[in-house]
Amino acid sequence: MADIPRKLIVPKNVTDALRQVTYPGSTEDVVSMDMVQEIRIAGKKVSFSLVFQRSDDPNMGAVIHACEEAILSELGPEVEIRGNITAKAIHQMERPVLPNVKNIIAVASGKGGVGKSTVSVNLAVALAKTGAKVGLIDADIYGPSIPKMFGAESIRPVGDKIEGREVIQPVVQFGVKILSIGFFVNVEDALVWRGPMASNALKQLIMDGHWGELDYLLIDLPPGTSDIHLTLVQTVPVTGAIIVTTPQDVALADVIKGVNMFRGKTVDVPVLGLVENMAWFTPEELPDNKYYIFGKEGGKNLAEKLGLPLLGQIPIVQGIREGGDEGKPVADDPTSPMGQAFQELAANTIREVERRNAELDPTKKVKVSRK
Repeated sequence: MADIPRKLIVPKNVTDALRQVTYPGSTEDVVSMDMVQEIRIAGKKVSFSLVFQRSDDPNMGAVIHACEEAILSELGPEVEIRGNITAKAIHQMERPVLPNVKNIIAVASGKGGVGKSTVSVNLAVALAKTGAKVGLIDADIYGPSIPKMFGAESIRPVGDKIEGREVIQPVVQFGVKILSIGFFVNVEDALVWRGPMASNALKQLIMDGHWGELDYLLIDLPPGTSDIHLTLVQTVPVTGAIIVTTPQDVALADVIKGVNMFRGKTVDVPVLGLVENMAWFTPEELPDNKYYIFGKEGGKNLAEKLGLPLLGQIPIVQGIREGGDEGKPVADDPTSPMGQAFQELAANTIREVERRNAELDPTKKVKVSRK
């Protein structure tokens, strides 16, 4: 009889295997009871935490053993799982995430193609130019572009062990600490991941990155609204969100959905303001000329309608596109007209973050209840 092919060692298959393990005296499995947390996969090594109600739970050893056996049975005997399951009591799960990061800013857009990643990269560099300590996470898991825009496609982050915990050292370019799933996959590969896999990848970038002290950590989100957005607000308390749009009506219609998502009672993340990208076209040889290709001041008018600050208007200039393709962000030269536009955006962002922190309570992580 031919050998039965083993399943891939990915988070979904790990959780599927663990659904076979029921807690003694209960009809529910350990996954449904939300006992399985912090899944980590490194090659054939699988590790995770099992959260118990009490630190002296008498069933702890039996449940851990049952989980090990379920994973070995489903994913194969070569999986390194024994000794890699950590038992924790509920009170031990409240370890603060990113305790030394002062402000976490989500950069989002209602639709794709509005230049959100370009704005994220140049805003991060412009903030760093002010002397701030800045990090940037590329959370666009399916279309990571940050490594290319920073000229870092050939760089691979290194692992380290700090205070007994395995961490990833972010790549540093133009004064910005960056991590992206693009650092860990081939450029030509298409990522065909289900939602839970993508969400787990984002959690690893956030929680396993050795971010240290930061004034601002920017999160470049995928366009639209998705599992990634929900994962972010469940994982960290987001200080505020910046929405990027173009002036055209088709983009503006989607902006309202994005703003409502962050402002909704469930998420409740303050929106710091809008950025109108591609606000006009200016030929570099005619810097005083403005051609409103996508409409005039649509983002500005929408910001006024929604009662939000307009943080910046970024023109279409050939140099911005070239800088992104060549891995040389235009914000690195604050004396250029393009660099000045992003310096103004950075100054307005700092102002709105300070105002938000002075007027509002700190954001709380979104709690997920299971009935």
